Amino acid sequence: MNTTTTEAAAHTVAERAPQLMLVEGNEAAALGVALARPDMVAVYPITPQTSLVEKLAKLIADGRMDADIVDAEGEHSVLSVLQGGALAGGRTYTATCGPGLAFMFEPYFRTSGMRLPMVMTIVTRDGITPQSVWGGHQDAMTVREAGWIQLYCETVQEVLDTTVMAFRLAEHHDVMLPVNVCLDGNYLSYGAARVEMPDQAEVDDFMGRKDVNWHVALDPLRPMAVDPLTGGSGGTGPETFVRYRRGQCAGMKNALRVITEMHEDWARRFGDSHRFAPLVEEYRLDDAEYAIMTLGSMTGAAKDAVDEARAAGEKVGLIKIKTFSPFPVEALKHALRDVRALGVVDRSVNFRWNCGPMFQETLAVLYRLGRQLPAQSFIGGLAGADLTVATFHRVIAETRALLERPAADEPVWLNAKD
Repeated sequence: MNTTTTEAAAHTVAERAPQLMLVEGNEAAALGVALARPDMVAVYPITPQTSLVEKLAKLIADGRMDADIVDAEGEHSVLSVLQGGALAGGRTYTATCGPGLAFMFEPYFRTSGMRLPMVMTIVTRDGITPQSVWGGHQDAMTVREAGWIQLYCETVQEVLDTTVMAFRLAEHHDVMLPVNVCLDGNYLSYGAARVEMPDQAEVDDFMGRKDVNWHVALDPLRPMAVDPLTGGSGGTGPETFVRYRRGQCAGMKNALRVITEMHEDWARRFGDSHRFAPLVEEYRLDDAEYAIMTLGSMTGAAKDAVDEARAAGEKVGLIKIKTFSPFPVEALKHALRDVRALGVVDRSVNFRWNCGPMFQETLAVLYRLGRQLPAQSFIGGLAGADLTVATFHRVIAETRALLERPAADEPVWLNAKD
């Protein structure tokens, strides 16, 4: 789009009265999917995702969304069906969480290997044993090495907007990777908030021409093999496999640039109420001596705690991770440039390292910075436990203490009864 057209679009946004709605996070995700105009949706309900797919089914049944809907017999079939749709040139979508995500792991891994530009919402949920159907990030974190982009949302508005943008990101020719939009089960899935709906015509212009299947010439009149066997000790198998893996990593690296450009374009078209940090949000970091790091819906309570601590004279800031995969190394290095201590709050567990996954990733960034920054892992919000403003005052106090003492080897288990 040229500058004149962009300026005209921005002028139109300023003049148009916003369409405001009160919706839950799951409904916001469904509305975002409808705005992106997918060709095929395949679904299987599972708590706390169920109301999302129910809303999608209703949008299609009411004629408000022109898409084929496939009621498959399970999550493995859901993703397998959508792979065929994507290979045939269709824009595709699904949503799942917890055991449903585990059930579809085989086609889940294959989707990124075939570079299929699919979008899936993970309404995040904790592990299934001990039994839990409540919110947590363990399901999404468990598949973080399967080659999907992962974007985490803080608010209901961010769920709606990120869902639309995810389709353009996945289909970008420099990316061509599937995208997970992660929203916290219970807290965002069932939490209602006011959202501003983007105009459909403006979203269509933002999305541009649909071009899903440019990289695969799938044609029933010209049969071809898809996902052929590679590897082994002879022939060119290993070289082919390595070329694919290298391409996936290149697409991930390119995604950091595309996500940034896409968020800027989105905010320029739709205004400040649709402006979100693409990779990392720096909150009150300008003169911060120490900071806390968050992911997802916990960020709202954490920001309130930071504001209150600032009012009391504390020099604390907050770093919110929006893009978890690919991990935003350079953006995070910039955010950490001046802080002298860091507390990282995870809503899941890295079993190998006895800490949170985001904490372990952040240690790798600190290593690249060449800094011995005292950092503490906090694990909380498991199985739907509340992370309140009071919780984050504790996180702030224990992080501030790192200015005077080294971090503990063990994580701090929030919400635990010792």
